[in-house]
Amino acid sequence: MKRIERKHLKEDELAQTLRTAREFVEPRQQVLKKVGIAALVVLVAGIGFGVWREWNSGRGQAELAEALVALNAEVVPVGVTGSEGVPAAASLGAEGTFATEEAKLTAALPKLKAAADAYPGSQAGIQARYHMAGALAALGRHEEAVTAFDEVIRRAGENSLYGQMAQFGKADAQSRGGQVDAAIETYKGLVARNSDDIPADAILMQLARAYVQKGNRDEARKTFSEIVDKHPQSPYTQEARAELGNLKG
Repeated sequence: MKRIERKHLKEDELAQTLRTAREFVEPRQQVLKKVGIAALVVLVAGIGFGVWREWNSGRGQAELAEALVALNAEVVPVGVTGSEGVPAAASLGAEGTFATEEAKLTAALPKLKAAADAYPGSQAGIQARYHMAGALAALGRHEEAVTAFDEVIRRAGENSLYGQMAQFGKADAQSRGGQVDAAIETYKGLVARNSDDIPADAILMQLARAYVQKGNRDEARKTFSEIVDKHPQSPYTQEARAELGNLKG
């Protein structure tokens, strides 16, 4: 008997719930239809954006790949011969080879810039701009390189891998461009970050060289000593010891 009563009670509760739901829905059908349509529009827009982003990413990767073909092309000096006296460039097949590093970088730059500007916020665009900055630095266009590295840092984020690599490249460009104090500050910022992405001994070595370039022998000595003391297995340790000997001399 009690089981039957409980069943009736549950049926009454269900019926009441359904009635309440119907009473809520019926006068609001038009509004709910609009909400449903709006939700559908948002859903379709989201799917469309995802498809567009994938397509855009693919296009960015394609343009980056094309630029990297030029950047990674063989450099074959004029007059160099391969087997049987055949010019080396011809023996490499060699469309896409260059006579000098400068010629190669000059050819790669516009392609890298096009990829970077077309998809600036994508991973491919960030990579393209990073390589573009490196090419500018290698060509001695240090101020332009610093600007490009700054843009990579801004878009990738200071703590990202490319952001930190760009800071390292920026400091080198600053140093080579005569902005030694600025380079030192950039290197010191990387040291303070203490990230695993860029080896600390590599940063310290560049920082020590910047101190030498500035003529600050005391800070250079401290930094070289830090490499020797804290990173005894570093590939820079032998050079750091030699530099310490030169500074003492």
